[in-house]
Formats: sequence, structure tokens, C-alpha cells
Amino acid sequence: MVFDLDGVLIDSEPLWEQVRRQVVAEYGGRWTDEAQSRLMGMSTPEWARYLSDGLGVDLPPDDVAALVIERMGAGYADRLPLIPGAVEAVRAMAARWPLGLASSSPQALIEAVLDAAALGDVFTVALSTEGVARGKPAPDIYLTVAERLGTNPARCAAVEDSSNGLRSAAAAGMRVIAIPHPRYPPDPDALALAGLVLPGLDGLTPAAVAAMR
Repeated sequence: MVFDLDGVLIDSEPLWEQVRRQVVAEYGGRWTDEAQSRLMGMSTPEWARYLSDGLGVDLPPDDVAALVIERMGAGYADRLPLIPGAVEAVRAMAARWPLGLASSSPQALIEAVLDAAALGDVFTVALSTEGVARGKPAPDIYLTVAERLGTNPARCAAVEDSSNGLRSAAAAGMRVIAIPHPRYPPDPDALALAGLVLPGLDGLTPAAVAAMR
């Protein structure tokens, strides 16, 4: 069983958007209507380069990444936006299957969130797209997590919310569970890749996952 983090376990996408918008505005860039949807799922090097080269931020990508990550960490320290039911859902799944985490967040933020939520010991593998060649929608992160779990991707179910995340899990050959974010809904073609669509984490039960074909 493999979870995404942002938008599935923590309601962090509004904070990511706020921080990136601020950096773009402060450093001479221009935010676009499609920026947030394009950014969701990108690895740290990819989104830092996109802000610098694509949105015109007057900083090199490494500096963009460092600044955004610093502000995200400060935001989490002020208030961790755990989605209601996240801890309970994760622990229920962990009682049945080994768990992996496949996130586009930087590894440092992943570890900070899991520690703050007291979930650091629940995931067998917790990996950032920083550690693979390509971010979502490429399947690299899910394939690598499955490999480290010691299982075939086809035997895994992945829980995702975004278009790029859904595409990534499906491309890896996993069974896909979608929990769409109401503010950032996935594209219809991406949502169609899911074998199970749930309105929230309350519906994510071992029985519901086991019933997927």
C-alpha cells in the first residue's frame, strides 16, 4: 500500500501555492493560471527550475528551492495541516499491509511531517521524487517504492489526489485509489485511471482496498 503525502494526508497544497506565489511576486516573476496544476507532482529540481525559467523568478533554481522549502518548513512548524482521519487511515492500512510513501515533497519535509504526526515508524519506505530521475507523472517514484518494499507494483494500491499523481501510479501498474482535493480536482482523464474514487479518507478501509480488482 503506497500513499501520496500532499493532498492525501496533509492539506498542504494551499500552503505550497501561497509560498510559491509569494516567491514569484517577490523576485520578479509572473504567476500564471495553469502554474499550480503544472507544479503538482513535480520533483524539487523540476519545480524550482519551472519557477526560475518558466515563471521568471530572478533566482537560480537551487536558491528558489531553498527559499520555498524554508518557508514551507516554517509553515508546518506553525501549524501542521493534517487532514482529518489521516493518522487513523494510515494506521488501519499498516495493520494489514506494509506501507510506502511516494511524495513530491522534499525528503526533509516528508520526515518533518511524519515525525510531527507520529507516523515515522509506520512507513517501511518514505521516498521523495528528489531520489528518482523523474517526478510525477513519470512512474519512477512508485516503481522505486515498490522495489524497496520488495513487491511487484501490480500487487500494490496507491492513494493519490492529483492528476500527475494518478498518472504516475497508473503508469507504474498499481491499482489506483483517488481522493480528489475539492480545490484542486484532477483532470477527468486522470481520474478515470482510478479503480476506486473516494470523497475522503473515511472511506479508505482495508475492506475497500481488498475488494479492488
